[in-house]
Amino acid sequence: MAGIPTKEELANLDKQALIDMLTTANASLQALEKEMGDIRVTNALLMEEVASLRAKRFGRSTEARLSSQVEGQMELDLGTAFNEAEKTAEDAPSTEEPGAEEVVKNYKRRNRTGKREEDLKGIAKEVVPHELTEEELLAHFPDGKYKRLPDEVYSRLEFYPATFKVFEHHVAVYVGCDDQTFVRAERQASLLRSSILTPSLAAGIINWKYVNSMPIARLAKEFEQHGVCLSTQNMCNWTIQVADRYLRQVYDRLKAEIHRYHVIHADETPVLVNRDGRPAGSKSYMWVYRSGELEERPFALYDFHKGRKKEHAQAFLADFSGVCVTDGYEACHSIGRERNDLTISGCWSHGRRRFADAVKAVGREAARGTVASKALSQIDGIFRLEDSYNVNSSRFSH
Repeated sequence: MAGIPTKEELANLDKQALIDMLTTANASLQALEKEMGDIRVTNALLMEEVASLRAKRFGRSTEARLSSQVEGQMELDLGTAFNEAEKTAEDAPSTEEPGAEEVVKNYKRRNRTGKREEDLKGIAKEVVPHELTEEELLAHFPDGKYKRLPDEVYSRLEFYPATFKVFEHHVAVYVGCDDQTFVRAERQASLLRSSILTPSLAAGIINWKYVNSMPIARLAKEFEQHGVCLSTQNMCNWTIQVADRYLRQVYDRLKAEIHRYHVIHADETPVLVNRDGRPAGSKSYMWVYRSGELEERPFALYDFHKGRKKEHAQAFLADFSGVCVTDGYEACHSIGRERNDLTISGCWSHGRRRFADAVKAVGREAARGTVASKALSQIDGIFRLEDSYNVNSSRFSH
């Protein structure tokens, strides 16, 4: 490589040689400046990325309501969350349900005595009579000749928080003197045939399980501390049967109702599933559909599936016409392009996150006047206008 020419050497060069030398030097300088510029841009991007990662890992989140961990996933053991009842019922589908005498007993007496009075000792009991009025009796026995037989007696277990009471129902039974006409007093229908389950007990089990996230196995131990012995198999079977027989009708009615709205919200959340026939930790998705928060009675519906295919959203939205607000998941947006009566709209909360990340990376002052900063201001203006319609706005919750 030739060295730097001296003054004498430069003085002896002709004009064209000097021009060629300066042109080459200028080209090399421009190439060097471009390389340095690229290095500075790369370094700035790396610094922003480091700042963003540090802010997410160590800094206080100012986007808490926006659920900044977009790529995170909620790890739930469905063995103790969603499908405990189904799994337990599948493991022991033919468990015999006990009577009230078997499950209610004195807390201090752990062993079954076999005597009803001993089993119910210490537990509050209320007799509920079911009798016919004199007018009703005359309607069935116009000649007034009848005799009363021993009552039909059955028990139902009512549940109150931290309190249990056995309701022993006595149903009056009447028969005509000709022994041909039998009449029983009216009584309320049971949730499940020949079961001690009552609405209050079913509501308590479902509330503890799905609202308070208490596994049914742990709930059985909690009941036992109050002197009530209910097996996990029975409670799981009750939960499934009540949900299928009664709550399914409520769900179907709400699904039909949400299809009547013009605007709804949708999102899907990954959950890790255990004990559903697949390898432990298999990923499933809880799809959530929500009515607008300004509706008179807003509500959310959950639709669990083992995958994230768009067919799940297609099936739920088949009878819906209007606007569905969701994130940037392409599968949902492709459904909107396939239908003229359905519009898939992007969520401003999700869109705002990228601009917020950019501002965090460089700092609020450095980002002043940038596109990201201006975008944040405009989106926040939309949110403030929205909040003015409802002071209890929860726009970030869908």
